[in-house]
Amino acid sequence: MSGTDVGEELGARAAQARALALLRIRSRALAVAILPAAVAVVLFAADAQGHLAGPAWDAVRWTVLGVAVVVLLVTVLVAVSVARARPAMSPTVPVSEEGAPDLYRLVRDLADRLDVPAPSAVALTPDCDSWLEDRTHRALRKGPGAALRKGPGASLPKGPEAPAEAADTAPVLVIGSPFLWWMRVAELRAVLAPVVAGTGPSAHPDIAAARRFVRGLDAAIADAAAPGRGPVRGAPLAFAGWVSRLLLRACRGHAAEMERCVAAAASMRAQTVDYGLRIAAQEQVGLAYAGWDRLLTRVALPAWRMGRWPSRLDAGVVSALTELSRRDRLADGFALRLGERPACDLLEEPGAADEAASLLAARLFHGGPAESGPGWAPVDWQQYPDEVVDRKWRSEAARLHRVLDTLGVPRASAADPAVPTLARVMEHLSGPGGPGGPGEALAAGIGAAVAREEAEAPVHGGPEQGGPGHGGAADDPLDLWGPGPLPLFPLQPPRTGTELLADHVAAMVCCAAVDTAGAAPGLDWLDGPALLVGGERRADLAAPVLSLVEDGDPDPLLNWLAEVGVRSDKPVRLV
Repeated sequence: MSGTDVGEELGARAAQARALALLRIRSRALAVAILPAAVAVVLFAADAQGHLAGPAWDAVRWTVLGVAVVVLLVTVLVAVSVARARPAMSPTVPVSEEGAPDLYRLVRDLADRLDVPAPSAVALTPDCDSWLEDRTHRALRKGPGAALRKGPGASLPKGPEAPAEAADTAPVLVIGSPFLWWMRVAELRAVLAPVVAGTGPSAHPDIAAARRFVRGLDAAIADAAAPGRGPVRGAPLAFAGWVSRLLLRACRGHAAEMERCVAAAASMRAQTVDYGLRIAAQEQVGLAYAGWDRLLTRVALPAWRMGRWPSRLDAGVVSALTELSRRDRLADGFALRLGERPACDLLEEPGAADEAASLLAARLFHGGPAESGPGWAPVDWQQYPDEVVDRKWRSEAARLHRVLDTLGVPRASAADPAVPTLARVMEHLSGPGGPGGPGEALAAGIGAAVAREEAEAPVHGGPEQGGPGHGGAADDPLDLWGPGPLPLFPLQPPRTGTELLADHVAAMVCCAAVDTAGAAPGLDWLDGPALLVGGERRADLAAPVLSLVEDGDPDPLLNWLAEVGVRSDKPVRLV
């Protein structure tokens, strides 16, 4: 037996030991629940045989019987609450075998090489991660993954411990959608090898039972904490949640160690498949995550805030990382990979899958309805500069002038006092900076306006919009997650008043450049909205704007305007 086999065996045995420890906790809880009933049986049996007679023992017997009945009723209540609670399912985009036969074939062949059960289905997540997810509680045995389970490449665990229904209870393979677009086919197979290898431990009956027990406790706690419960139903659920919380606290250490051992055993087994390529593929995982994070924060977020969702985010990852490869000499080698077959070719309709994952990403990280509609429409990359960038600039410029109106700042155009101009903004901000200056009052006004507009914005995803929480959307991947965006990570840190003011002044400058100097809105894949002058991006606007906002010095910005040919006295079109 090789060292790899020994390590895998040790990891599997350690995971099984932890699973048994979890099941022992369940057994002890059940033993405590039936202990009063057992004592009552003993007392009544003794009375039937003429022992422990007398009025005192009769009182004890009936008291113990009453306690036993109450405890058994409570036990049934907790057991039913745990059994009926619905564990949260990760929001994903399901992928049927008809829609991705090559991807299913790759996964099936990979499982066959690893000698583990094939996953029951494949799904996509709008994130840079991949994992196995047990969804047997969702009755998915007749779902889109049935063909994969029954495929010729599906294998079962060997030996007496192999359950006959292992293929029917195998977990779902969830794949990060950015991986499919950025990675090549061989890289994806190498990255998925240790994930797919985890179906082997998942098929062990003790590990599967322990996981169901822990998931049930977690779901019962979440169910008890759900709002909108009346006192009649809420009190029993709260008590069941309290008991489940006690049990889960006792299980936490064993559960974490069990999952660690399962991951270690799967990793050891996967070393026999594409081990050398996996090291290089892991570099692509980190690169894909960096590009995905930057695309969300710099490109997608401005569109989401305007009620538009980019419909090809995964394709945008490729463009962003290709641009990174062009700019960064350390990434030159990554561009050579683009000549190989991308993993998204394993899908029959990659565009439709990208659109579904992009909509789910918008709902997860920002909140929004499940379908397009008024105020929530898709936008492709060709339309992005005109429908997002230009609109964003003009909206911020309009807000800037509304705040100036509130502060009583006069219009700068003598010919038409009603038209907005860049000169009005520059004249107001020119002069001494520092605390108490005109920039501070304007920044405070803009900050208040932004906060007020965000508070007044409609909440996406309510039942009336068909979003999360819709009573009839049984297959909605967000039906258990609530109407708001998930706090997975902060897409953008809170901006100070000075930063908001600088953004709004820069937006006003960009509007003036478009209207008076022939500039155009553009999209930079790494930095988001960009100003194009003569077809080239101008990235030197930030410093002159900061000089005006922070120091009250207009000269750097005036020089920039003169170089580009912007007329600050000309009217600017706002939304």
